[in-house]
Amino acid sequence: MRRFGAEYLRETRRGMWDDTTALAGLELPNRRRILDVGCGTGELTTVLEATSPGEVVGVDRDPDLLAHLSGPAVRGDALSLPFADNTFDLVVCQALLINLPDPAAAVREFGRVSSDLVAAIEPDNGAVTIESTVESEAKLATTARKHYLAGVNTDVTLGAGAANLFEAAGFTDVSTVQYDHVRTVSPPYEPHELEDAKRKALGSGLSKNREELLAGDLSAEAFEALREAWREMGRDAITQMQTETYGKSETVPFYVTVGRV
Repeated sequence: MRRFGAEYLRETRRGMWDDTTALAGLELPNRRRILDVGCGTGELTTVLEATSPGEVVGVDRDPDLLAHLSGPAVRGDALSLPFADNTFDLVVCQALLINLPDPAAAVREFGRVSSDLVAAIEPDNGAVTIESTVESEAKLATTARKHYLAGVNTDVTLGAGAANLFEAAGFTDVSTVQYDHVRTVSPPYEPHELEDAKRKALGSGLSKNREELLAGDLSAEAFEALREAWREMGRDAITQMQTETYGKSETVPFYVTVGRV
């Protein structure tokens, strides 16, 4: 299972649920007890708590991430949840199945502990689009993503495919709604946006994924060339930020899949 730190989770999920329309299928006003599997630092957990009158329990393997939750939190594995059958009337996850080697097994386990609904909010990371005032940024991001997708050992493009897992698990009334999470960068810049530009200029983010990029048919020489171009792109972004002319829009398509057990 791929794991992420608190800072990464907060940054990538920032503002995601400013609009909760896509969560309508979860029937949150009618929920009595909800389980958020792979809750991380609790961004979705907080939305569930604010939208439903029921109790919301977060579960994650990482105790450091669970420490960020203010409500009930339990350490546990998505493939072997520490709860009895039918404990919850909604079991939901966000960007979890894409990081599991066996997402089908997790979906079946969700169905075991749910008495009613199961939901998965999963992205298609192969369909991410970027627009940037730095001319090279979109092309470099596309190149890096192509090799990363080829080298990563889980299906990070799962997205709408979660519906197939739900149907294979025997769920009924399966439905999927697309929700585009758009992250924008524009002046005045937030501290985390300035830090992101610095990481690009250092090539640190790309280096973190070096193993996956090399596994995705990228030679060591090609990786170094990509990293140097990435660093130059980061320096261009910083230069534009200094004159408050840098702008970026990244769209990540998510799919909210709901099924009844």
